[in-house]
Amino acid sequence: MDLEQRLDAAVKRAIAENRIVGAVLIVRQNGELVYETAQGLADREAGRPMTADAIFRLSSLTKPIVATTILALLDAGQLRLDDKVTRYLPYFRPRMTNGSAPDITIHHLLTHTSGLSSASIVSAEEEAAGVNRWRLGSEEIVCRLATLPLLFAPGTGWSYGPSIDVLGEISAKLVGGKPEDAIRQYVTDPLGMNDSRFGVTNPSRLAAAYADGTDGPELMGNPHSIRNPWGGITTYDPDRIFDALAFQSGGGGMAGTASDFITLLETLRTGGGAILKPETVARGMADQTPQLAQAQGPGWKFGYFGAWLDDPQAAQSPAPRGLVRWGGIYGHNWFIDPVNGLTVLSMTNTGLEGSDGAYREEIRNAVYGVAG
Repeated sequence: MDLEQRLDAAVKRAIAENRIVGAVLIVRQNGELVYETAQGLADREAGRPMTADAIFRLSSLTKPIVATTILALLDAGQLRLDDKVTRYLPYFRPRMTNGSAPDITIHHLLTHTSGLSSASIVSAEEEAAGVNRWRLGSEEIVCRLATLPLLFAPGTGWSYGPSIDVLGEISAKLVGGKPEDAIRQYVTDPLGMNDSRFGVTNPSRLAAAYADGTDGPELMGNPHSIRNPWGGITTYDPDRIFDALAFQSGGGGMAGTASDFITLLETLRTGGGAILKPETVARGMADQTPQLAQAQGPGWKFGYFGAWLDDPQAAQSPAPRGLVRWGGIYGHNWFIDPVNGLTVLSMTNTGLEGSDGAYREEIRNAVYGVAG
């Protein structure tokens, strides 16, 4: 089978097996569109088909947008990678369990080596009372993050936590507004990413959100919790995207379309276009955690935009060294393969299957023409 046949088969199989509800998949190679499809349903209950312009809750696809914003601020001379976070947020001084308060830098936040914890910032009493953690106010949320003990000294480990949320607040301070103001000024407006917002530009195009269930995808409630493959609980807040007063989470609060996001990925693959200097993109696409044996998992290090493939054999990946990838728990995955000039974006409305289930590897294997 050729590429189109392999990808068609992978998407159709996942939908037919009731693992995902709907999907948009785009593959570009050396700047040319080589595959694009929209299949399944955007809203199963309403019988609405998936379309190429569907709007998705981006979850962690927000992260590379914010990272790009921070690097654009670097290019504009507004910050440095070795700047301490306290230069911009003087109150942000997380401590180790021994009481010491080591310096955390912009670099640490971009690479998830800050040591920040993803533990809850809402007390048991507040949770019982129904306190909405997203409505505490941006400074209060960041202050509460700073009260959580650091998991390790900055730079000595890797942990996926709220680092990019803090970067979002720094970007907001630098433009005298909110994170979206910085993102629009430096990234989304220049690139024409008109649906990429901390809100929904057109609710009629918003894909419904589904979560893995015992009998297939279930329409998410608000909130909605499921067991994840890592031994914990993943909790979704699908209605947060409609709340104009909610914290603008740089780590996962945006919505947008596949066409918007592939524009960003292609801009990074080709050297930054009008928003970043080529040398800044090259730095962001490189291994920024050489001091660690691994970051995200066996064979993986981390750059500024996502995980960096260091050892394909250890990672059990058919992709070449230097690939950069990440995803989002509402059902998304992307990767940039500089060696083969590939940019691949997979967006679904089903988590965690679309983001962390077999579907992720099925799409990757179909791209590289290897057996799953």
